[in-house]
Amino acid sequence: MRAEQPGSQHEWLDAAAGPVVRPYTLTGGRVRPAVGGFDLVAFVLAASSVDPYGQSGLQPEHRRLVECARQPVAVVDLAADLDLALGVVQVLLGDLIARGLVTVHQPPAAAGLPDDDILKAVVSGLRAL
Repeated sequence: MRAEQPGSQHEWLDAAAGPVVRPYTLTGGRVRPAVGGFDLVAFVLAASSVDPYGQSGLQPEHRRLVECARQPVAVVDLAADLDLALGVVQVLLGDLIARGLVTVHQPPAAAGLPDDDILKAVVSGLRAL
C-alpha cells in the first residue's frame, strides 16, 4: 500500500491558483499580434452587431474579450479584468481585429500634442480677454 505523500499534487488547486492553461496555449505559441501592436491605453470597442457565440473558431477568451469590449475599454484594463497576461490579450485582440469583431482606437501620439509653453500662452491669452 502506498501512502499519500505530504504536499499532495492537488493541494494547489483552489480559487487563488489562477489560470491552469498556460499563456502560450491560448495564443497558439504566438508572441505578437497578427495585426499591428497596441498601446496599453488604447481603447477597444466591439462591433455593435457581433455575437461572439455565433462565430466559429473562437476560443472562450476571444468571446470574453468581445463581451468586455461592448463599452470602450483600455487594453490594459481588459488584461486585468480577464486575469490574462498583457501579451496574451494583445495577440487575441489581433485575431479579433483580423475578423472585424473589434476595433482598437490608439491614443494620440505624445509628439502630436502641443508644447506646454504654447498651452500656457493660450491660457494667458484667454485670461486676458
